[in-house]
Amino acid sequence: MFRCGFWRVSIGLRVSILASGSSGNLTLLETARTRLLIDAGLGKRETLARLAAIEMTVDHLDGILITHEHADHCNGLPKMLGLWKAPLYVTEPTLDSLRRCLPETFGKRIVGIETIHAGQRFMVGDIEVHAFAIPHDAVDPIGFTFRCQGAKMALVTDLGYMPELVKVHLRDSDCLLLESNHDLDMLKVGPYPWVVKQRVLSRTGHLSNHAVSEYLCDPEGFDGHARYLVLAHVSQENNNPDLVRLSAEEALNRRPAGFEFLGQLLVASQQVPLKPLDL
Repeated sequence: MFRCGFWRVSIGLRVSILASGSSGNLTLLETARTRLLIDAGLGKRETLARLAAIEMTVDHLDGILITHEHADHCNGLPKMLGLWKAPLYVTEPTLDSLRRCLPETFGKRIVGIETIHAGQRFMVGDIEVHAFAIPHDAVDPIGFTFRCQGAKMALVTDLGYMPELVKVHLRDSDCLLLESNHDLDMLKVGPYPWVVKQRVLSRTGHLSNHAVSEYLCDPEGFDGHARYLVLAHVSQENNNPDLVRLSAEEALNRRPAGFEFLGQLLVASQQVPLKPLDL
């Protein structure tokens, strides 16, 4: 049981996407026994405001998991560690990078570190976590899948392309949180310097709407099993939620007969949290 607003309800696996984008990423995952925070890209005040917006209070965390060391995924980590005093789950190379890029308060507020690696399965409370490698220009970036009571959630943002192994990890997900970062035409004529555009377009950059649509229309890639397909990390300069949705809907409509997607398509926001998703 956990408290959400003034009500106490029983849940299997609940996903609360509090923020997603280049200014901060934050997802809360809960069961009746366990709470995990995936990434910590917002400060204390904004994190608490996002929780309040979905009428949720969090008195403890069982772990904070970090996908990689880029600022929009870890800037709020020292404050999150100070607030909840939760153990940190992170790969060794990412931890080394965090020690260099975060203020000294980061090291002082660590209460426990569980070093993990791509390919590893481990338990946090009653949630089974599987970490896997993704192609991105960080020292050791990873995505995650989470399982509990027959439900599966997959989280993979910040990747330049969709390797076959990543597609395998995403199969059978009841909730899939997947990057759809930029529109190719908007990026090409947009305000970024050419060197940044090259980075975004590279195989260690970010997924375009087009790349996501090619994945979604192919039943050998995307199995269509998800109850919730959440497209995330939408660029504020080189994309917009309407384009993301239209591109994805067009791709899903191209799926062959017998492989229709019957779930709900959502687009995560940088500014406001999504309503919690119960699996």
